[in-house]
Amino acid sequence: MEIIEEALKRGQKILSEYQSKKLLAGYGIPITRENLVNSEEEAVRTAGEIGFPVALKGCSPEATHKTELKLIELNLMDENTLIEAYRKIMNNAGKVSLDGILVQEMIKGERELVVGMTRDVQFGPCVMFGLGGIFTEILKDVSFRVAPLEKRDALEMMGEIKGRRILEAIRGLEAVDKEILCEMLIKVGQIGLDFEQIKEIDLNPVIIAGSRPVAVDALVVLE
Repeated sequence: MEIIEEALKRGQKILSEYQSKKLLAGYGIPITRENLVNSEEEAVRTAGEIGFPVALKGCSPEATHKTELKLIELNLMDENTLIEAYRKIMNNAGKVSLDGILVQEMIKGERELVVGMTRDVQFGPCVMFGLGGIFTEILKDVSFRVAPLEKRDALEMMGEIKGRRILEAIRGLEAVDKEILCEMLIKVGQIGLDFEQIKEIDLNPVIIAGSRPVAVDALVVLE
């Protein structure tokens, strides 16, 4: 795929969030509606097309920890707060060379999952699934399978985590669409099989909007 070839030519070891999501979208994995912009005017226009509220993120292969670098502004409700947030991110970027600012739809959901892939020396691409957001590192409630995955494998992974009830209809929340989630796990494994240059894939968080899983952030690490 051109995204990976171009990144490797530029000497990138990591794809930016925008590049990572373009790769995922090419496989039909649900991602946020977003656009990479390079001016306040473009940001305002894109936000108008997506619809407020939106999020802004400084986008760069160097910015793998955007929250710590203060390159994320969420729940921007109007043009004024958008412009203010745009300027704040540009100011906070400092020595980080940004490809642009990502204008992204705000996905609302109370449940966060993680989907990933890591390349094992012995087994090759291994797919990971579990609880996402801040709980990924705290609880380490995850399940693994060696790619390629079938639907049966993906369903078994969902049933293996301790927090599996999060996928059910509970406290007024809809049950998670497991068909979409299965496809996400299968396709992440397939990406690992298709591109030996990819070392890791991290979709975290995958937010459940209603019943639909959507990758809100993504990171692809190259060999």
